[in-house]
This record gives sequence, C-alpha cells and structure tokens, in this order.
Amino acid sequence: MALQIHNPHSVLAALQTRPQDIHEIILPGGAQTQFAEGDAWSRVVELARQKKVSINSANRGGGKPQRGKTDNDGRTSSAHATLKERQGVSLEELFQDAKGRTGGKGLWIALDSLQDPHNVGAIFRAAGFFGVEGIIITAERSAPLTSTVYDVSCGGVEHVPFTMQTNLQRAFEVAKDAGLWILGTSEHAKDNVSRITRDRPWLLVLGNEEKGMRRLTEESCDMLCKIPAAGKVTSLNVSVAAGILISSLSSK
Repeated sequence: MALQIHNPHSVLAALQTRPQDIHEIILPGGAQTQFAEGDAWSRVVELARQKKVSINSANRGGGKPQRGKTDNDGRTSSAHATLKERQGVSLEELFQDAKGRTGGKGLWIALDSLQDPHNVGAIFRAAGFFGVEGIIITAERSAPLTSTVYDVSCGGVEHVPFTMQTNLQRAFEVAKDAGLWILGTSEHAKDNVSRITRDRPWLLVLGNEEKGMRRLTEESCDMLCKIPAAGKVTSLNVSVAAGILISSLSSK
C-alpha cells in the first residue's frame, strides 16, 4: 500500500534511507516550485534530484509554478510524497547481538496496544532522537503505521528498526534470551524511574492510552517504574511520558 507523506522531514528521511521505495514527490509547481530560503522542501527537491526520484506537479493541467506555503510543522500546501510502507524486521534481527553492539546498556521499546497514531508517531520521533535500538509493536488492538504515524514521527519511522508481533510474551522471551531486562510502566509502581540503573539493556514497555499495560504483560516484567507527579495533574499523555522515560533511561 502506498502512503502519502506531507512532512518534509519524514520525506527527507525516506530519501536518505530508501529512495527506491519513493514513487514520486508532488509539489504545487513541480520541481520549479519556489520555496522560502531554508525551507525543508527545498532540501527534499535537492536530494530527490540526486537520487533520481520523480518530482511532479500538483497542477497537472499546467500553469505557472507556485510558491509553497509552509505551516508551523514544515508541511507545505499540496506538497507530499507517495512511498511504500517500510518493512519491519524479525524479532531475532531486532535483538541480534543486543549486548555486544550497545556495550550492555541499550534501550528498546515495546508498545502494548497503543491506539492513537499520533502517540505512536511521537514515540518513534523521541526514539529516533535519543537513539533507541528498536521498537516492538503489538499487531492486534494497535494503531497501524499509517501516513499520520510517518508524518508525526518526523523521520523516526525510517531510522528506528521495528517489528510487528502478535504474541508479546514470545517477544519478551526472545528479548530476555538476548540479555534484556523487561521494564514495565505503571502509575501504581513503587519505583521512580530515576532509581532504575543504566547498567544493563532494557526493554521499556508502554501500555494503552486508557488501560495501561495488560495484566499478563505486567506480570511478565522484571521491574515496574513510574514518573512521579510534582504538581496537581497526576497523569501524562503516553507519548509525553515516553519521552521522559526514554531520556531518563538513555542518560549516561
């Protein structure tokens, strides 16, 4: 299935990693579209030319090239790319030589039934920013990797390996065999995330937006942690919590 991506930073990431999977790039006036200096779409055009990716006009009937209008997220009116979905990897590949390649301190993430594509995209973005090694996504009761996920991830989907799995318990077994420890997240946990040691590779599990982790998932964790509230608001959006947790666990 072809995806339509509107975030130029996501398009740039795809051009850098798998230009052969991009069908075409559509701009208001084709390759002659005029963008403001430093606009991300101008870098898309430059790299697309280098990679010999087709650039076509949104004005199929012809007309004068237009100047792209960019919003606050870097998206330009009518500008987009169509590309293939990125393929996931196997569990074995995701955890191959896990301890060796990370010096025994790497971080992976498991998403247990997250259903909002904006949250999934934001978590991919944070994972790409902090250098997370890989992400496990449950195949059922989860948001599919739609165009929204790619756009919100700002390139994270292209740079962070991921695997789609039906059986999360089997994924935990493979992770443990590779030397990882399973760290669940719960507002009812006793331990603050700041008390979690960084002396081992962790698989951080994030639960559903409303219900959190499933019971069997929680029972399979080696440890549980939470982010303690300092104010009167006692909960966080899962993607915001993910950014805090990833930052804390990635710190040296």
